[in-house]
Amino acid sequence: MDEARAARLYGEAKAGRWDLPQAALSESLERSAAKAFAGRSPATGEVDRYLGSLHLADLALACACARGHEGGWDHFVAEFRPALYRAADALSPGGHARGVADALYAELFGLKERAGERQSLFRYFHGRSGLATWLRSLVAQRYIDRVRERKRLDLLPVEGSVRAMTAALAAPDPDRARFAAAMSSALGLALAALTPRDRLRLGCYYARGMTLAQIGRVMGGHEATVSRHLLRTRRAVRSAVESRLRTDYGFSEAEITECFASLSADADTIDLTEWLRGGNPRKKTAAVRSIQGDLS
Repeated sequence: MDEARAARLYGEAKAGRWDLPQAALSESLERSAAKAFAGRSPATGEVDRYLGSLHLADLALACACARGHEGGWDHFVAEFRPALYRAADALSPGGHARGVADALYAELFGLKERAGERQSLFRYFHGRSGLATWLRSLVAQRYIDRVRERKRLDLLPVEGSVRAMTAALAAPDPDRARFAAAMSSALGLALAALTPRDRLRLGCYYARGMTLAQIGRVMGGHEATVSRHLLRTRRAVRSAVESRLRTDYGFSEAEITECFASLSADADTIDLTEWLRGGNPRKKTAAVRSIQGDLS
């Protein structure tokens, strides 16, 4: 970042109102460009066009907030908290998702420190989208992670409850073992046919219980990209399983539906963590039921 370019962008961002050092904004701009041009050396013109396309005022505000600037935080709360709450209410009308929005403030402020530096989520804002858009995507992803975590932690019926007694009295399904065996075989082959990265991504999410953000940091990519890859992989797995159940076992559509249901009912018999490599065996049943819910 040469001095003339840094000064020009600093002025366009109006970063002086937050008492933001020019070097701090330059560092954020360099991180943003490094992320955008990872793996190659762009021409000077490309860099200029990229930096000129950024939401510079939003990036300057994010830098100020990451540094704990009081005025920047006051502005952020006044201007962006309503947008956060609107995003949360759109996900779950009635205020049920507002806790997700509120919890983001601690991460954005950076309560944790490492080597004397605040670990604020604002460091991951690169200015390629508007700050409001970036915040909405954060709220949506945190909400999705929370919903999925709750699904993973669904408790079994309490002993002696109506649900438990109903389950105990239910007549055994004579076809369940057949469906479960077919499903186990078909799913195992479908997972084995995936690329190593797709299998690793599934393993991180279902066997290790990692969030999309954690997977993105491990594998290199934004959590939205991880989400898209997981969705594509789940669709491919389901399609492969259905195809094998039809061709190899001659199952009807109704029987295929029963096979997917058996995946959850007989989770203890299926070693999903072995297929996905490296999972925690103690979480095997929860992982199987979680992927069953997403495949269904």
